[in-house]
Amino acid sequence: MTKQPHTSAGGALSLERLVFFSDAVFAIAITLLVLEIEVPHLPRVQDSAAFVEALRDLTPSFFAFGLSFLVIGRFWMTHHGLMDHVTTYDPRLMWPNMLYLMAIAFMPFSTALLGSNLGQFGPALFYNLTLLVTALLGRLLVRKIEALDPTSETLGREANGANSVMLGAGLSTLLTFVAPAFSQIGMATIPLWIRLLQRGVRK
Repeated sequence: MTKQPHTSAGGALSLERLVFFSDAVFAIAITLLVLEIEVPHLPRVQDSAAFVEALRDLTPSFFAFGLSFLVIGRFWMTHHGLMDHVTTYDPRLMWPNMLYLMAIAFMPFSTALLGSNLGQFGPALFYNLTLLVTALLGRLLVRKIEALDPTSETLGREANGANSVMLGAGLSTLLTFVAPAFSQIGMATIPLWIRLLQRGVRK
């Protein structure tokens, strides 16, 4: 027996709870990123050079934090846009959304691993694959919402957002096998992919 969407007041409350829960997961994940940066312990008597050196040692962690903050922000923007198109709660959204959130919640670990081993093949591949899997799960959520409302023409922008992250993460994963230290540059192509995909839709 196929589950039907809930159109009652209870269904509206269920949808609201789903959105609030999702936003909370994003907020916690993005906050945990900075908690993974280890605070340097400096001696009581130290000069400015030692302080600068301690901060310089944290540069890989700062880089990983900034990158993941922007990426999770991009994931949230797509999710936020998708939820704006959902007018009634449907139980079929639950598991695709939960899998997507599971990948988001895993990102602080991948970020810490990358920051502690920046430039190494294994951690770089692990991080990029995490982004790719998260992007694929985001695209799965887009397809599920498209199936629930096939007449919606405004989902194209959100689909393009999900596709652009998927392409950027895929490029980063491929670059890992060529230059692990610079593989994350593939994520910088996301705005380019968005423009190209939007141009294709207009044509």
